[in-house]
Amino acid sequence: MSASLSSEKMSPTELRATVGLAGIYGLRMFGLFIILPVFAFYAEHLPGGDNFTLIGIALGAYGLTQAILQIPFGWLSDRIGRKPVIYLGLILFAIGSFTAAIAVDIYWVILGRVIQGAGAISAAVMALAADLTREEHRTKAMAVIGMTIGTTFAVSLIVAPALNQLIGVSGIFAMTGALALLAIIVVHKIIPDPLISRFHSDTEASASKFKNVLSNIELLRLNYGIFALHATLMALWLVMPLSLRQAGLEADDHWQLYLPVLLMSMVLIIPAIIYAEKKAKLKTIFIAAIALLLLGQISLALTADSIWGTAIALLVFFTAFNLLEASLPSLISKIAPVGAKGTAIGVYSSTQFLGAFVGATVGGYLYEHHGSNVLYIFCGLLLCIWLMFAATMKAPAAVRSKMYHVKEMDVGRASGLSRELAALSGVYEALVLANERVAYLKVDLKGFDEESVVKLLGENT
Repeated sequence: MSASLSSEKMSPTELRATVGLAGIYGLRMFGLFIILPVFAFYAEHLPGGDNFTLIGIALGAYGLTQAILQIPFGWLSDRIGRKPVIYLGLILFAIGSFTAAIAVDIYWVILGRVIQGAGAISAAVMALAADLTREEHRTKAMAVIGMTIGTTFAVSLIVAPALNQLIGVSGIFAMTGALALLAIIVVHKIIPDPLISRFHSDTEASASKFKNVLSNIELLRLNYGIFALHATLMALWLVMPLSLRQAGLEADDHWQLYLPVLLMSMVLIIPAIIYAEKKAKLKTIFIAAIALLLLGQISLALTADSIWGTAIALLVFFTAFNLLEASLPSLISKIAPVGAKGTAIGVYSSTQFLGAFVGATVGGYLYEHHGSNVLYIFCGLLLCIWLMFAATMKAPAAVRSKMYHVKEMDVGRASGLSRELAALSGVYEALVLANERVAYLKVDLKGFDEESVVKLLGENT
């Protein structure tokens, strides 16, 4: 039978591929995030490091090259293979890390960060994961890989002060470069080679779909949201470590604040996520989270001189941040047309990295020339605009994505099968792509009868 119920477990190969690729993805993000809590202190001793505009560029430079190259690297992996592109990206990341490690001034650090970002392997990693997992398990694999961003960010904030004390920022850069080289061995030895590599509409960007994605107002609202979220994060991180030190918490002890704040914030978002999904209140929770993020950002501005005040403000901020990081990809999946999901995710991800670059760069400039109050106002304006966009968005349908393998068929039969699937109870949208041999469905789980889908696909295979 060409389709199976999604309750079947992942195979050992799928698990190994998912965990291994999540580790590679997380390692790369770790190398980009790890300097955030300590770089401002390191820059004080670098030539040019007294210029916060340059510090901001150094922090966010990776985002620019990542945003520019991520989708093209995914396309390149379709031509020359997934693993060669991942090897190239990891080598570039290692070169960038070692360049930053031996930096003699802030400009060399900027160059290193630009090269780090050029190792844009995200799309290739996702494509390889799609090659190595069956359709019914692909969403789970992507979710595991996607969760590494939030986890890696949290780990980075906690361990960075300790690593800075042990080996310094130069040592951290060198360490991440060495880990990138080690990751090449992991990809070669542990990650399986796919039997077949093909284009996957659910994970890869298609040039023919850009017009549809970029003209979709609801997707544009979400793209602005991830831009504003990461722009705010990077801008605030220019001043947060300095504010804590000025309030009396030594740099090496910052982890003592970050650890409980991040752990508590992760626990606090669980009821909200469950409520949003079970009660179909995703828009309500989404708007509330943006409002909470804005409240946290304002609180950070008002409590900068108090360690306890900053701790409470950070708890509010990161509770909202983590909830939004979890909600945005889900909203993209619900809103994007089934045949353009990969393109929507690619644009979304590129916009995220662009936000990191703009937030750090503009934030650094504002802090350098106008002080922290203007930086906070900049962040507040970004979030106020986002809140307005979110309040006027359409409530997303309470649907989830499903994928099923189908046999080889011509385009005409695939079109007919798409219509038959769309007519089944609980199916919100259906698309069968003959060239990918896959059926993409959006379904309302309350009224969805998966056995009917399996039966129909079985009759057509």
